[in-house]
Amino acid sequence: MSVALSRIVGHLDQVLEVDRFRDYGPNGLQVEGKADVSRVVTGVSASMALFEAAADANADLIVVHHGLIWGPGLGRVTGTSARRLRALLARDISLAAYHLPLDAHRSLGNNVGMAEALGLDKNSWRWFGDVRGHALGLAGDFAEPLSRAAAVERISASVLAGAEPNFVLAHGPGDVRTVGLCTGAASDLLEDAAAAGCDMFISGELAERSAGLAAELGVTLVGAGHHCTEVFGVRSIAAHLREQYPGVETQFIDIPSPL
Repeated sequence: MSVALSRIVGHLDQVLEVDRFRDYGPNGLQVEGKADVSRVVTGVSASMALFEAAADANADLIVVHHGLIWGPGLGRVTGTSARRLRALLARDISLAAYHLPLDAHRSLGNNVGMAEALGLDKNSWRWFGDVRGHALGLAGDFAEPLSRAAAVERISASVLAGAEPNFVLAHGPGDVRTVGLCTGAASDLLEDAAAAGCDMFISGELAERSAGLAAELGVTLVGAGHHCTEVFGVRSIAAHLREQYPGVETQFIDIPSPL
């Protein structure tokens, strides 16, 4: 069974409310391939490795969090940009990207996905911080306080498949009750997390300036990796599309990244 590309992309645009966002790049369809879609692959970031894996899976559409086009667009189609576009167009594969809309979404988003994985009590969730007009930081409580070491172990087990976080700056209290998080590169929300009463703040990658700020605020700051903290949204999109279009084969393909 196949479904029109315009129908699937239009559905995602509507569900993720892309028109509400002033993003760093265009959301929705970035590269147009064949008109009908029977197989969809989702992944975190547009890369040649993902494109090749999607082609091997006979995908007609790739949906990612980090697309190919940022800022004002592609100034020149040369080098890496040319190779990546050639890989898609030669196989007639479409590419759609959803950045801030997929961070912010209250059921499919990266932040709610990580909060659920960590086991933060949903009744305690509250949003904080501002990124281009949207509250993207999410704070929540453990049902019972955990030691800082146990909280880091929880992050390792639920987000990092057993690996250690890239950074743990242990400036917060020894017992952790309230955790703030914002996936990706969001350490600049640290001060907002402290104002929200967080003992620990988790993001993907950390700005250098955040280390001193964490010490001043008395908050434990965890850098868990940009990629690892942002698999949740595209996994949810794959599951959502399977439910919405049961005749379309959909799979998440993880291209691991240490960053």
